Amino acid sequence: MSDDTFHPGERFMQDQHDSRRLADAVQRATFHGEFTANDRAFIERMDMFFLATGDAGGNLDCSYKGGNPGFVRVVDARTLAFPNYDGNGMFMSLGNIREHAKVGMLFIDFANQWRMRVNGTAAVSFDDALLAEYPGASAMVRVTAGQIFPNCGRYIHKMETVERSVFVPQAGLETPEPGWKAHFAEVLPEAQRHKHAGEG
Repeated sequence: MSDDTFHPGERFMQDQHDSRRLADAVQRATFHGEFTANDRAFIERMDMFFLATGDAGGNLDCSYKGGNPGFVRVVDARTLAFPNYDGNGMFMSLGNIREHAKVGMLFIDFANQWRMRVNGTAAVSFDDALLAEYPGASAMVRVTAGQIFPNCGRYIHKMETVERSVFVPQAGLETPEPGWKAHFAEVLPEAQRHKHAGEG
């Protein structure tokens, strides 16, 4: 991490609200560049996170990523990895990473009203050794952390998981196709087209 974590825009806002001292104190107490045992335990029990990416022109995207608990894995002190599962074919997150590797990740535990943020640099691999451990994944994304820190959970609404998505790939089971793809059967990737033959 740099000596001054905050850029001029953030410093301007802090000074407008007389919070520079607070921001510096929070940064010193919470920001770190390596995953702790508690960080790993928190991340690896999450079944979802939000991923912020941007392209080379500064256009931004935020995407929900879901899976079974443990689908995001801390692989070493500075690196985590997660799979890319089938989506709508636009590849906005992975495409942005290809152009601009900086990402932001937000993990939220709604049941316990706590959250963690990871900002870092991402890389996409289509032949990562971890792919063998994630049925249905087309690629792995590895993120080298630059900033890891918890966030105040005061505004997190307390919610409980009712049911996990049936579309998350499972070892030994055929993953169902979402119904909306039948409306695009003629333009689906070749590997998926036969599954929707005659539907729509």
